Amino acid sequence: MSPAMPTDQVASAARFGLEQSMSKTPSLNAAKASNEQIKKAALDFETHFLAEMYKHMFEGVGNDEVFGGGTGEETFKSFMVDEYAKLTAKTGRIGLARQIEEQMLKMQEVKS
Repeated sequence: MSPAMPTDQVASAARFGLEQSMSKTPSLNAAKASNEQIKKAALDFETHFLAEMYKHMFEGVGNDEVFGGGTGEETFKSFMVDEYAKLTAKTGRIGLARQIEEQMLKMQEVKS
């Protein structure tokens, strides 16, 4: 800024700087949204982990002769396994998502 700058321009520049610094400061809503994103990411990770474990568990299970088998069964079996994983993760009984969430919050230095 030049020393001969009018007062209204100085005030305008100060307001602009204040607005810029405030826009970069995380708000409580942003922290809450971040916590929700962390919780969702942790739950998604647990779901995918459980789905992989269940896929290996169901590999040895044979086809049911009563309901057929065929080419579609493998496709729908993967959907079933994914749903089992989602349901198991949502119960919170395994606890993997909770531990992941706690560690992610610690890494970001956010109190839960």
